[in-house]
Amino acid sequence: MTAAAGPANGTRKSSSAGQAPTYAQSKIAVPDEAVLALLGSRDENLLLAEDLLDADVHVRGNEITLSGEPAEVGFAERVFSELIQLASRGQQVGPDTVRRTVSMLSANTTESPAEVFSLDIVSRKGRTIRPKTLNQKHYVDAIDANTIVFGIGPAGTGKTYLAVAKAVQALQAKQVSRIILTRPAVEAGERLGFLPGTLNDKIDPYLRPLYDALHDMVDPESIPRLMQAGTIEVAPLAYMRGRAQPVFTPVLTPDGYRPIGSLRVGDLVVGSNGEPTPVLGVYPQGEKDVYRLTAQDGASTLACGEHLWTVRTASDRRRGKPWRVLQTQEMIGNLRAAHARRYELPMISAPVCLPEREVPMDAYALGLLIGDGCLTGSTTPSYSTADPALASALQAALDPRVVLTRKNQVDYTLRRVRAPGDLMTTVNPVTAVMRELGLNGTRSHTKFVPAVYLQNSADVRLALLQGLLDSDGGPVTQTGRTCRVQYTTTSERLRDDVVGLVRSLGGVAYWRCRPAAGRKPGMAKGREVGYRHDAYVLEIRLPEGVEPFRLERKREKYHAAGGGGRPMRFIDSIEPAGRTETVCIQVAAQDSLYVTEDYLLTHNTLNDAFIILDEAQNTTPEQMKMFLTRLGFGSKIVVTGDITQVDLPGGQRSGLRVVRDILDGVEDVNFSVLSSSDVVRHRLVGDIVDAYEKWQVVQDNTDQHGRQTGPGARRGEQRRGR
Repeated sequence: MTAAAGPANGTRKSSSAGQAPTYAQSKIAVPDEAVLALLGSRDENLLLAEDLLDADVHVRGNEITLSGEPAEVGFAERVFSELIQLASRGQQVGPDTVRRTVSMLSANTTESPAEVFSLDIVSRKGRTIRPKTLNQKHYVDAIDANTIVFGIGPAGTGKTYLAVAKAVQALQAKQVSRIILTRPAVEAGERLGFLPGTLNDKIDPYLRPLYDALHDMVDPESIPRLMQAGTIEVAPLAYMRGRAQPVFTPVLTPDGYRPIGSLRVGDLVVGSNGEPTPVLGVYPQGEKDVYRLTAQDGASTLACGEHLWTVRTASDRRRGKPWRVLQTQEMIGNLRAAHARRYELPMISAPVCLPEREVPMDAYALGLLIGDGCLTGSTTPSYSTADPALASALQAALDPRVVLTRKNQVDYTLRRVRAPGDLMTTVNPVTAVMRELGLNGTRSHTKFVPAVYLQNSADVRLALLQGLLDSDGGPVTQTGRTCRVQYTTTSERLRDDVVGLVRSLGGVAYWRCRPAAGRKPGMAKGREVGYRHDAYVLEIRLPEGVEPFRLERKREKYHAAGGGGRPMRFIDSIEPAGRTETVCIQVAAQDSLYVTEDYLLTHNTLNDAFIILDEAQNTTPEQMKMFLTRLGFGSKIVVTGDITQVDLPGGQRSGLRVVRDILDGVEDVNFSVLSSSDVVRHRLVGDIVDAYEKWQVVQDNTDQHGRQTGPGARRGEQRRGR
């Protein structure tokens, strides 16, 4: 590339008054492989460049000659240098590229148009999506650099299209595990029922732009499969937010279970790691159809069709894939794979952490007495066991004022040790504790675990469970499998309490009933003894690190078989359960999971997702807050909209208009503004946007001078003949 002062091809141009005219000439060699792309079809690129540039442009062979005033020639050199770079890289150079290159360089930007137009986002079938303007490049860079990005600008500026492209890119790079595309269907609102067709027919027109963008970037044949798997979700905003449970659903808190409808922001609930986590948001959802989700161990809870569940399949586990997030309705009718349950639910990763409360008796001792103690209250408390080690363990855990006195080979009496001065009427310490706990007078079929022990620290709960299992439980070994624990009781209430204890420690418990009627009688001292009460047999699996036994012989057998292995819980059924008032909550836990009834784990926020809210100018401030606070860990949100085209009824404020004032200056939140110069549709679209902006300025100035504007003012002017 060379430049020389003097006239070029006899052409002269006027210079500033009073100054001698100056001329410059520059010759640019174009690589052979780039000439055709640079000139364009029928030299359309060259002709447009001549119109847009003040320097004269001549082409001979593969050499371009620029002539004119030095500044004009220098500018033209920069333009053709950028265009040659693009053409040399094999990129398509058209009139639009020429026009945008000139526009970008005219703005005195330090960024290279060739670099801007070469920023590949995603490619499919030879088509590559790239930013086409400098503001679009800044918008794309902001999405990479920030967690929440607002793309604000008129129609045709590529806000949504580029956001979808970045979402697909993030999914392909495994930076996120799902894409969620949503937009408010304002016109559908309360009138969805009056539109013809199915629900999908009603909402598809509002989501069509998102579908179209998605089909440009992802193989259309794979989209139904990705949507069925929950990898891609496209839904109106009102449907996406409705991830809810009935207001009466129990949710575990450090103080026990509470109805979800009674929770408030700042309250503590229990997360998947067993630790308390605060509630960040509470969102009433109105009446919704709900379903009962039941696991194979009998645990169940109610949730709406859009409620979120963290699940994985056997294939996911084998291939080391992460847990996926699916809606309730996505799993209905798809719960079996080759007759096996398809979806595994996560378990609590550590025993639930509850506040330690003072108890009147050692937890292990109480577990032994509930298991094999006689607490009828009509006689001195007693304990039966054929294992001397258990008798010694009970004695060591009891109040020192109580001593075990052996009556025969298996029976022991728990007698009070009399001290000098004690009265004959002094209550046996064990009896006093049983009365305090409500256990005095209970028999084998009415025993239970007192609430003060159920709602206590993990150490207390485990000690009580160990006492129960040392008495009436035992390890069950199977060839080639880890060990499970079996426990038997005739008390229905005690059965449920033991199941709750196991679940609170991160385990699973199944039970079956052995009816008393028709069972072969047992034998006692050579005579038959019939069964009076049904027996409940519990099959228990506890996670590694949770020791079920203290009795040496049971503990050795348990660990010799490999311990409890890995407790698992699978979805067994999902059935409609009517319609009721619902609410959803957001929690601060990193995985967004919280413990609902029966120690099931569920959540409402969106982790590891790329979430796009399109047409955000049609959200209310309340909807915008609800949407933004659904942000989960590892997720990214892009909000797009045009604040000049608000369709909200009744003069409601636009959430997109107010959010900038609210979040301005918040770290990791970016506002990218696009203008008419960034319109990538027909050139007239940009001109139309500019015309409306000028008209709006006139209207605003008119408002400031106190004149009435709007349809009413125009009708008045017509009546007055203006």
